[in-house]
Amino acid sequence: MNNNSIPDSHIHKKIPIHFWIGILLITVSWILIWSLSGLRSHILFFPLWTGYSLTVDSLVWIRKGISLFTRNKKKFIFLFIVSIPCWWIFELINTRTQNWMYLGKEQFTALQYAFYASLNFSTVIPAVFGSAELLNTFNPIQKMKKWIVIPIHKKSITIIFLSGVLLLLLILLFPKFFYPFVWLSVYLIIDPVNYKLGNPSLLADLSKGNWKKVISLATGALLCGFFWEMWNYFSYPKWTYNTPFVDFAHIFEMPVLGYIGYVPFSLELYALYHFITKSLKKEKTEEYINISQDKI
Repeated sequence: MNNNSIPDSHIHKKIPIHFWIGILLITVSWILIWSLSGLRSHILFFPLWTGYSLTVDSLVWIRKGISLFTRNKKKFIFLFIVSIPCWWIFELINTRTQNWMYLGKEQFTALQYAFYASLNFSTVIPAVFGSAELLNTFNPIQKMKKWIVIPIHKKSITIIFLSGVLLLLLILLFPKFFYPFVWLSVYLIIDPVNYKLGNPSLLADLSKGNWKKVISLATGALLCGFFWEMWNYFSYPKWTYNTPFVDFAHIFEMPVLGYIGYVPFSLELYALYHFITKSLKKEKTEEYINISQDKI
């Protein structure tokens, strides 16, 4: 089978039940999250983004006959679990950079905040990975040829890793000037480790000139970013930004240049997911995150 296109036989006319569940969750949650007064989004964010993930996943299944949910339901649920510590890493860094803050946070106890925040953070990875796999089913990405080959060897792996460590140190020491590299430093640290350990790694793909996963992840995260910022705009609690030097030309709360950060952020999620799952021995030989292939 030609892996550069989705065969017509893989396109399903039947709409799966989790599509309708997803649409229902989105519709109800969206209406309530923008219309109710007082605290509301802390209990509606999770069903809203669970609905998004289910809807996107069902569209992937319709287009290619397999998806994150249908490949392995337990691993699909695990995406929500592993997403929690992944996002808390960025929350920890943000205690130093102070680039985003949550309006309404003060109305929760520390325990309440930790619970609701973790619940909502759990939706990040399923949304991004599902969106990436969906966008990969379309011809502009499916038909991508080999592009720039990035030579990877022992010395370059060390350089990439040390560059990530250096950037992270600069972020912590001089957050006002280096904060944008939050969305790159973690990737530069983790992906070389994955490569050395034999885990799924974007560097391994780039060493062969295969950019499909990178482009799929980047566009998937940008799609999620648009909906994150849009749904956040009239919500409460909500997040706002403090972005020195680029705090202009906002699209919703986010400065337009801030959307660039979603691109490397998606690569960080991919690297973190595989580092954690391989460390926990949750992955078998095949790769569950099936972004750049028609089928396993």
